[in-house]
Amino acid sequence: MKHVVIVGGGFAGMSCANKLLHYSKDIHITLIDKNNYNQFKPLLYQVATSALSTDDVACVFRDFFKGKPNIDIKMSEVISADPKTCSVKTKEGDIYQGDYLVLAAGAAVNFFNTLGAEQSAFPLYTLNDAERLRSRILSVFEEADRNPALIDQGALNFVIVGAGPTGTEVAGALADMFQQILPSEYQDLMIKKSQIYLVDHSHVVLGAFSNNSQEYAAKILQQRGVKLNLGLLVKEVATDHVLLSNGNKISTHTVIWAGGLKAVPLAGFCGLSQGHGDRINVTGDLTAENFPNVFILGDLANIDGSDGKPLPQLASVAQQCGRWTAQNIAADLEGKPRKPFHYHDKGIMAMIGKNAAIAEIGPKRHQFEGTFAFAAWLGVHAALLFTFRQKIEAFIEWAWDYFGNVRGQQVLDRENASKIKWEETNVSK
Repeated sequence: MKHVVIVGGGFAGMSCANKLLHYSKDIHITLIDKNNYNQFKPLLYQVATSALSTDDVACVFRDFFKGKPNIDIKMSEVISADPKTCSVKTKEGDIYQGDYLVLAAGAAVNFFNTLGAEQSAFPLYTLNDAERLRSRILSVFEEADRNPALIDQGALNFVIVGAGPTGTEVAGALADMFQQILPSEYQDLMIKKSQIYLVDHSHVVLGAFSNNSQEYAAKILQQRGVKLNLGLLVKEVATDHVLLSNGNKISTHTVIWAGGLKAVPLAGFCGLSQGHGDRINVTGDLTAENFPNVFILGDLANIDGSDGKPLPQLASVAQQCGRWTAQNIAADLEGKPRKPFHYHDKGIMAMIGKNAAIAEIGPKRHQFEGTFAFAAWLGVHAALLFTFRQKIEAFIEWAWDYFGNVRGQQVLDRENASKIKWEETNVSK
């Protein structure tokens, strides 16, 4: 029986493990992740804005693989890997060695050495990030409701750094939340004084999309009150403001960082060649050069697309990597040749807000927008969820939000993230 060690239970790792278990009974899998659950990252922004609950986007590994004896789940953080022996070492000192090693540990937030960003900004890449941000958003409204004078200190100003899909979707979700949900809950608070700022060094939102999609997204966001600050860099993130590259300061206590990703530190402790965003370079079948039994998948891998550019860090890329790798390992066991990875580009999508979304379908990017794209976005993302229960619960939450303007889990449960020492702020006017 062959042993496959998989590091990381994201889209790539989960898809690989699940497919391997279907392909062969002669494979034993050890899946290692620092959490005991998979987190559906494309929907984390909806947890942060109270549209979905934690359970809707988290899938516990042991529940998902229940009844499948050929897989072991180990909750630990891998700190190094040895491609020569197909082994990894955890921070507790445990070593796991296999006949095949699959590294799919994902990415980390890239703050680009921006002063104060790592200490004061709220990234949105893990479930913990989403829960912390949700508490901060709810906290500033509760504090401003208690003391409206805090609005003049930027309590209801929200700055989003990065106008890619994550930043744009957060901006749209916050606008919906502030205009449609919170006014009925904070009737005595001047909700209209809340401001959303979207900042990006590029001169467009959604840089990977077509010009028409970019113009549509910008128009919708501006119609819903989002202030676009494009062609600007964030030079500093402080506890009570951000400093832009044009010298302007925005008073705020909530800076949401959607500025980019890089490979996790593990990528630098493998002795393998790294490329764009510190990701590990791979060969045509997604293996590390000179190590045919070491596969690098998903956000950790630097995979060239058909145009020679690195494939984007998308859930669809990670899922296809996982399934393709499982097929190639199964092919090895059957004595068949491997097939080089070929990414099937199904297109890209972005949610701008209620009844407003963009979908560019297929490699030729057939464009849809508005209500149709909104419905398509919901359907595609529900289909990508791992369990039937999550699909049903997500649709129920979305239905309540859409028809009743009612948000789900508005629980302020992260005290450390929500606490602000207002008396220590010193906002420059």
